Amino acid sequence: MMLNFCTLFDSNYMSRGLAMYESLLKHCPDFHLYIVTFDDIAYDVLTKMKLEKASIIPLHQFEDIHLLTIKPSRTFVEYMWTCTPSVILYCINQFGLDHCTYLDADLYFFSNPEILIKEAAGASILLTKHNYTPRYDKSKLSGIYCVQFMMFRNTADGMKALNWWRNACIDWCYNRYEKGKFGDQKYLDDWTERFEGVHVLEHFGGGIAPWNVQKFAFYPVNYFHDKTNINPNGIYFSYITYDEDVYTAHKFELIFYHFHYFRFLSNIKFDFGTYLIENKIAEHCYFPYIYHLFNIESSIHEIAPSILPHGKYTKIKWYKKITRYLRSGFKRNYNIHKLIVLGK
Repeated sequence: MMLNFCTLFDSNYMSRGLAMYESLLKHCPDFHLYIVTFDDIAYDVLTKMKLEKASIIPLHQFEDIHLLTIKPSRTFVEYMWTCTPSVILYCINQFGLDHCTYLDADLYFFSNPEILIKEAAGASILLTKHNYTPRYDKSKLSGIYCVQFMMFRNTADGMKALNWWRNACIDWCYNRYEKGKFGDQKYLDDWTERFEGVHVLEHFGGGIAPWNVQKFAFYPVNYFHDKTNINPNGIYFSYITYDEDVYTAHKFELIFYHFHYFRFLSNIKFDFGTYLIENKIAEHCYFPYIYHLFNIESSIHEIAPSILPHGKYTKIKWYKKITRYLRSGFKRNYNIHKLIVLGK
């Protein structure tokens, strides 16, 4: 099954976008990613990389008169949000796609996303919920659904919703809450009633993020005695349902993690944001991701020496150091404003 994806980012998010692309290469055998680059540096570097399963689109080629007209009225971030539905529409129309799934650049795949698209086989639109943990619930501000992973089919229902969303974002898309709107995201809240052919993803593995990971129990693969239908290289979580005095555990495989807010503060400091992230999640999700970012940034630096990688240590040495640091004595959770700091 050929999967069509699209994304957008500038050079500041280039290593994240490339990590996402390479995670697809690892887990998804048949896909193509369309990347709209929001500055010349990103376009030049990605073009030189000659990515086999990606098409690199310069910003000027994508922008139309409607976007250019409102561009001066938006901040850079607001303009990128404004462009999200336009990127999906552009890719479907320009490349004659039967479907296209938008991906945030800071997603990272741990398994094949084909299972998520297959779940929406009879639908024209696929939405994913934020699925907030109660303590981080921002549904009233940020919306019920997350733009992170959205699929549209080239059908009457799919194009009706996509064109409506594009026009709404061109009309209003700002980084503030106003009259039930916030950015490009709050527009999605009523789509199950507003449009036909909308499917809301049920697979919890499509959308694990720092605002909901606390709801689930993490299980390493070696925990399962029965390895039937278990991916030996997968990451699994479980949740509990309760009915008529019976508790039932349901396991699911992590398909993608959304590394929202994660950032480098310096070459040896990382900010996990204000979210509670347990050690085992950091070890099995965040640290491999950071390690991959270091690898990619080194490759980018070879092509564009002016772009300096965050990593101060050699890759292998860094990974061993931070893993040993975690396992040997750091038993606390990464709490509010807690930073990982490695000694020099």
